[in-house]
Amino acid sequence: MSRPPTDPADPRTGRRLLHTRRIALHGYRRADGRYEIEAELTDTKTRDLPMLVGAILPAGQPLHGMRLNMVIDAALRIEDFSATMRDTPYSGCRQAETAFGRLVGLTIQPGFLREAQRRVGGTAGCTHLRELLQQLATTAYQTVVADREDGPSRALAPGERPKLLDSCAGYRADGEAVRIRWPAFYRITAADGNRS
Repeated sequence: MSRPPTDPADPRTGRRLLHTRRIALHGYRRADGRYEIEAELTDTKTRDLPMLVGAILPAGQPLHGMRLNMVIDAALRIEDFSATMRDTPYSGCRQAETAFGRLVGLTIQPGFLREAQRRVGGTAGCTHLRELLQQLATTAYQTVVADREDGPSRALAPGERPKLLDSCAGYRADGEAVRIRWPAFYRITAADGNRS
């Protein structure tokens, strides 16, 4: 990973980079048929940062270097979950690592984040790792559903409503994607001046 720039403000914009957060997520299908989802978060500063007890974190060195690893089955049920906190501002932060094992047994479905918050919220967990959970869940869904035979590319049964219909701007019932993929569910809105 390249070191963030520490030079003066950009003369064109007057902006000075102070903080960089990098987040990377990867979804894998394993040989045993399960799926493994990894998330990594790294925070760096462009200036030396005073820490506790007079210590200094040099510019470009990770303030936060954290990783989540989750193993799920094809039904999005968590079979294993681990958190690793390589770089933290305080030694007490690492106490949160073991708490994330409490997510084993949960299924990624509506209500997942609420239940995860109940299990690893507050002082039991870590704010930054909890922030990664939403992206981890989305990456899990993207990984598994696209790989399954019953994923979004499969043919719908007659009259079956697509699960993604009206779930976001891209799958609006009056949008191009729905018109092309699921024409039976496409509708023109009154705002367009046409039938609904």
